[in-house]
Amino acid sequence: MQRLMEGIHRFQSEVFGEYRELFQRLSAEGQNPHTLFITCSDSRVLAELITHSQPGDLFVVKNVGNIVPPAGVKGATNSTAAAIEFAVSALGVEDVVVCGHTQCGAMRALLEPPADLAAMPHLAEWLEVAAPVRSVLETHYSHIESIEERVNAAAEENALHALENLQSYPVVRERLLDGRLRLHAWFFKIATGQLYAYRPETFQYEPLGGDEAL
Repeated sequence: MQRLMEGIHRFQSEVFGEYRELFQRLSAEGQNPHTLFITCSDSRVLAELITHSQPGDLFVVKNVGNIVPPAGVKGATNSTAAAIEFAVSALGVEDVVVCGHTQCGAMRALLEPPADLAAMPHLAEWLEVAAPVRSVLETHYSHIESIEERVNAAAEENALHALENLQSYPVVRERLLDGRLRLHAWFFKIATGQLYAYRPETFQYEPLGGDEAL
């Protein structure tokens, strides 16, 4: 907690001044983010940092494993749905990015459930939303023996599965059809800071630089 308090002090005394006009404008005009960015709760993955975005640019959803449940899932397992509907319908974002990452603990737990998972029933239920990803790994990635490589493959497939589930939301389908919304699956390599985007035309994740038009 002491580190948080020290960070708050530095923000207020050293950093906020640089953003004062921006925050005042955002306070007066409200938020108008261009992108809904769904990523993992992992403390190493910071959407604004890896995209070099400013306050007000991104509407960020972080959950365990950047899992997107289908619209039909109700109750505690689909609080993410509220954020999706609000971002797309009320805020009118133009893009939705689902960003997985290397070394994802949620994907590892999906593939190799830990012994103490029974003591975490909410986590166990949440991971089962991504059960189709486990099936894909069993069918198409059985040749990969390394658990690290299998976890990364699961993270990549999970982002693609999330795009499929996003299209189960009526407001998402509507805006996709009229061209007001685009969906993207990304993958972040923690060790290198490199971002990759899935290209449907090549069926591959390819490196993202600064000049690509998505």
